[in-house]
Amino acid sequence: MECPRDSSEKGLLDSDLPSPYGFRLGRKFQGWVLLLTICAAGIGGTFQFGYNLSIINAPTLYIQEFTNETWQMRTGRPLPDHLVLLVWSLIVSLYPLGGLLGALLAGPLAITLGRKKSLLVNNIFVVAAATLFGFSRRAGSFEMVMLGRLLVGVSAGVSMNVQPMYLGESAPKELRGAVAMTSAIFTALGIVMGQVVGLRELLGGPQAWPLLLASCLVPGVLQLASLPLLPESPRYLLIDRGDSKACLAALQRLRGPADLAGELAELEQERAACGGRRARRPWELFGDRALRRQVASLVVLGGAMELCGNDAVYSYASAMFVQARIPPEKVQYAVIGTGGCELLATLVSCVVIERVGRRVLLMGGYCLMTCWGSVFTAALCLQSSFPWMPYLAMSCIFAFILSFGIGPAGVTGILATELFDQTARPAAYMVCGVLMWTMLFLVGLGFPFIMEGLSHFLYVPFLCVCVCAAVYTFFFLPETKGKTFLEISEELYRLNFPGWSQSPMWRGPEVVQSTEL
Repeated sequence: MECPRDSSEKGLLDSDLPSPYGFRLGRKFQGWVLLLTICAAGIGGTFQFGYNLSIINAPTLYIQEFTNETWQMRTGRPLPDHLVLLVWSLIVSLYPLGGLLGALLAGPLAITLGRKKSLLVNNIFVVAAATLFGFSRRAGSFEMVMLGRLLVGVSAGVSMNVQPMYLGESAPKELRGAVAMTSAIFTALGIVMGQVVGLRELLGGPQAWPLLLASCLVPGVLQLASLPLLPESPRYLLIDRGDSKACLAALQRLRGPADLAGELAELEQERAACGGRRARRPWELFGDRALRRQVASLVVLGGAMELCGNDAVYSYASAMFVQARIPPEKVQYAVIGTGGCELLATLVSCVVIERVGRRVLLMGGYCLMTCWGSVFTAALCLQSSFPWMPYLAMSCIFAFILSFGIGPAGVTGILATELFDQTARPAAYMVCGVLMWTMLFLVGLGFPFIMEGLSHFLYVPFLCVCVCAAVYTFFFLPETKGKTFLEISEELYRLNFPGWSQSPMWRGPEVVQSTEL
């Protein structure tokens, strides 16, 4: 997608600015438009990721029984246990594989269709998956369940990349961090809702599991009904499409008439800085020296979020609750508490992020995770020596999840929005998405072997990752709180080219890297 080469082409004129009189009523409702945009994007976006990630746990045994029964009806022989386990492993692992494919689709969709339309089109995968889930039992096909998991994974991969991009570009700079953090809030909310709906008293029973898996259709329908009524990203409309009038209309709906002139000037500066460049491709980010620190931060901190051990804590939670003498029939309610902890922490982080900044939350979160992970390891080693150690380990699980939600869970998702400009942002989200889904797959694949090989010291590798992430954040990640995208770009340019006086607005001859000295 080409950016307009002439900054005056279809430019925003003073006469286009809204009059305060005409939008007097708009002041009262402008905040509601932004809030509705957040909710409409989130309910069919990252909410779906968390929801589909958690609902698969409840019907595990029932789907395995269905697989065996289906095979026996087809062949007259039961499926061996190891093959039943293999089919179940495929059903689980096809979700991150679909997420990987969705991450690769997200960038081209966001550039071609725009942020809002990409989220709407993404619901095609949800509708198809829900149909497969709903009729799988009647059709006697576990292959439909496998294909459905692949499709909801594709949907999650697209939404995990496009939603924070859409919200980050639509929010004012004073609220950009808090608005982008809502992606993590909806992820945690999806996890909790999936745990609740998956209770045996609701849709977690042996006959209702097709409805449980197909219930992902509900948030998809809610998004299809609400998001078309809300504006597109103003930055996409002006910088990518060059449509000044549509950009102005979107800003008026999102902000009202207050202080539009300053934001319009900032958008025009970003448009001029774009300089007619096309959207970057993912592999081009790694060869551009001007993006060196941005790409390194994205890879290091994005990888750390998936390798810090939070997903492993969820896997270990049920066993810890049983060892803490919680009755087996009550464990499912205790597991809901773990999802509630992450939701609470992300809500707190959303409130304080614009006050304390991104760096403090990231460093604090990883340091606290290191602390609680160390105590958790000690409690596992000593659980046979002291009767109260299982309770300490259970407390560490909740504390670890709270620490993850305060910092890494939400702040990491903001990095691609704030560290990259308009032309590189979709490609950055593609890189981040591919990294995230690949790490999620590898952790799920390797954690059972880590648990068997390291026993009580299974958390030591994750603690090392937490320490490295905190150190990297302290030394290399710049603070972006309260800064415009242009100010962030200029600061990163100085960090990537220390001693150079040329700014990102430089329009002179291109510097030949081999003769820069």
